[in-house]
Amino acid sequence: MSNTIIDTNFKFPGQKHVYKGKVREVYNINDQELVMIATDRLSAFDVVMPKGIPYKGQILNQIATKMMAATEDLVPNWLTATPDPNVAVGHLCEPFKVEMVIRGYMSGHAAREYKAGKRMLCGVPMPEGMQENDAFPEPIITPATKAEMGDHDEDISREDILAKGIVSEADYLVLEDYTRKLFKRGSEIAASRGLILVDTKYEFGKTKDGQIVLIDEIHTPDSSRYFYAEGYKERQAKGEAQKQLSKEFVRQWLISNNFQGLEGQTVPEMSDAYITSVSERYIELYENITGETFVKADVSDIQARIEANVLEYLK
Repeated sequence: MSNTIIDTNFKFPGQKHVYKGKVREVYNINDQELVMIATDRLSAFDVVMPKGIPYKGQILNQIATKMMAATEDLVPNWLTATPDPNVAVGHLCEPFKVEMVIRGYMSGHAAREYKAGKRMLCGVPMPEGMQENDAFPEPIITPATKAEMGDHDEDISREDILAKGIVSEADYLVLEDYTRKLFKRGSEIAASRGLILVDTKYEFGKTKDGQIVLIDEIHTPDSSRYFYAEGYKERQAKGEAQKQLSKEFVRQWLISNNFQGLEGQTVPEMSDAYITSVSERYIELYENITGETFVKADVSDIQARIEANVLEYLK
């Protein structure tokens, strides 16, 4: 699919270095600000798929920037500008080396652990007698360590984070507070769109003046799981699978094709028709999550478009 952006290799004025994550590429400009480009790469089970998904980067970037605007009264964030549909610019931050995962429902990884007989997740107890996709009595925070490219994020408890000195106790209390506030607001936004915010993850960093801010993406289908609210209770009562709005459909397709990112497994071939269907699902996600019609950016030459827009901004 030529109308995607998989990799970038820009040379911006004042560029110090580039960090390439699973999906985003972050350019450090003069040790002052970061230019973050959301590519069309698709990652699942901590593995980047060989082909890109049209418009995925634009969708993630635009959802994240809208959600940051909708939560900045609660929690400060790193964002200062969006010069291109695929680009966010913000303050240079030192990221915390943990992802703050918060779960309102027992789904995904939590459900897989529960089925395996575990009743503790990241040091947090999970009640007996739950079925998959039930709501927890109250949301639980289950942090994960930030993995390097190609490695798997790993569950970690609050106690281990503090004992290992990964985050100071004072900072961790702020991270927990911000995580709960963001999840509450995200759940309210989702409810207004007929959705349930099931679980999500937040990443935080510190600015040069020591302020803790929200960084990276927020409430996107890559970082969050959504259910449709309509019919949720009926499906739970019948023990049926929930209707989801998240990247879970990609994970399920990979599992059905014998791939879970384990050693010796090969990523299944994604046909052009399948890639188009994934792109369409992402557009559906965007429109449901934001309540707005998705406007496709010009993808005739994405690299040139991004470069021109960023250079114009950096002037």
